Amino acid sequence: MRSPAGIWTIPPVLLVWELLTRWLEDTDFPPPTTIVARMHELWFSGPAARLFLTDDAVDNIVPSMGRMFSGWLLAAFIGVVAGVMLGRSRVAADYVDALIEFGRSVPPPLLLPLFLVLFQAGLAMQLAAIVCGVVWPVLLNSIDGARNVDRTYTETATVFGLSRAQRLRRIVIPAASPKIFAGLRLSLSLALILMVISEVFGSTDGIGYQLLQAQRSFDTPGVWATIALLGMLGYIVNSFFVLAERRLLIWHRQANRTP
Repeated sequence: MRSPAGIWTIPPVLLVWELLTRWLEDTDFPPPTTIVARMHELWFSGPAARLFLTDDAVDNIVPSMGRMFSGWLLAAFIGVVAGVMLGRSRVAADYVDALIEFGRSVPPPLLLPLFLVLFQAGLAMQLAAIVCGVVWPVLLNSIDGARNVDRTYTETATVFGLSRAQRLRRIVIPAASPKIFAGLRLSLSLALILMVISEVFGSTDGIGYQLLQAQRSFDTPGVWATIALLGMLGYIVNSFFVLAERRLLIWHRQANRTP
């Protein structure tokens, strides 16, 4: 998580932004107070019993986050399983290396027209876009982590007669977990971006769809409010992930701590 000292740079930036935009009076760049007021109106002016969420928030934010996490979890499962398998088998990795390099080089947004043809607009298309875009950081980091396990650990496991499954569970995956978590963290931010892009192309609800509608109706504060909302969601999701990572990998930090 970010250092608390870094938070104190935000108020001066917002103050300068507020003064500059009010002085310029450019309708394309509204001041922060206008953006916050529009955010409150759109999403956070609901009843207290519903955590102040409006109907628009429930109808758009909740489905978007569900799509993002569903696609991310699916990509994480595929990336970790395939990555560990390929990382422990150099022969298999050599066979698919060219395919991996090709796949990771294709910008995910360029695949959206293909997914629209294959799945039509809807959940399947959105999940395909997210999975195909975010699986690569997880896959590559899992391969690297599983491939570079200290040989002392694997040789010790062989001496003690551990089976292949036991070596994976007790030696390989724990040793590769720092790399795996690094890929998962990077893929989480990509999942948020691709969620928005997929909703812009083929959805009737969600944050991306609401962003598109605000643009079409020339609702500039609404556009900026949606962008600010995405930034807030990205920060919150990343902060929770870092907190979970620190708790799950506390043993790794303690093992690498210098005496």
